[in-house]
Amino acid sequence: MNHHNIIEHTIAFVKKELENAEGGHDWFHIERVYKNTLLISKTEKVDLLIVSLGALLHDIADSKFHNGDETVGPRKAKAFLEKENVSSEVIQHVIDIIENISFKGGNKVQKFTSKELDVVQDADRLDAIGAIGIARCFNYGGFKNRKLYDPEIAPKLEMSPEEYKASNAPTINHFYEKLLLLKDKMNTDSGKKIALKRHQYMTEFLTQFYGEWEGDL
Repeated sequence: MNHHNIIEHTIAFVKKELENAEGGHDWFHIERVYKNTLLISKTEKVDLLIVSLGALLHDIADSKFHNGDETVGPRKAKAFLEKENVSSEVIQHVIDIIENISFKGGNKVQKFTSKELDVVQDADRLDAIGAIGIARCFNYGGFKNRKLYDPEIAPKLEMSPEEYKASNAPTINHFYEKLLLLKDKMNTDSGKKIALKRHQYMTEFLTQFYGEWEGDL
């Protein structure tokens, strides 16, 4: 099993699958998460093949774009990895990462834990905060035709995974329902460090946003 070849094939497969994806969940998102994964892996003892495949395949079929079906991604990833003759242990671990990486309103109990999942989850969460997190958030809000902000609609902090999925609240609310919560949910030391900087950038953005909204800035 040539690791380099498998990674190359996986990259080609993911690029093709996500050709027409929404801008926040496209190949470039995957590429950034993959780079973040490699960066965080430098300071963590992890299986590099597993974290690489987990990062590259974690959004192969995001349930948001498949009528909420969470089985499509793992199924596609499994079929692809079997075709590449990847060992069944590696495949199972990658599937466990894909099935457990997601935020889901922060109230879902993770059934599976591993150092590899910790790393890929941090890498994915880093891409949801900071300047890119802000850009992705508004891009998705536009894609779903949501309001930017509505002072009358308060963020909901205690949502079940079902409510979280069904939410069509203004984009600004998503900062409070997810993005600002991520820095305290990071698993690794290097993930925490990077998250802190990106978090501060988001809080400055919100201050500026409200100031402009009120006409004070």
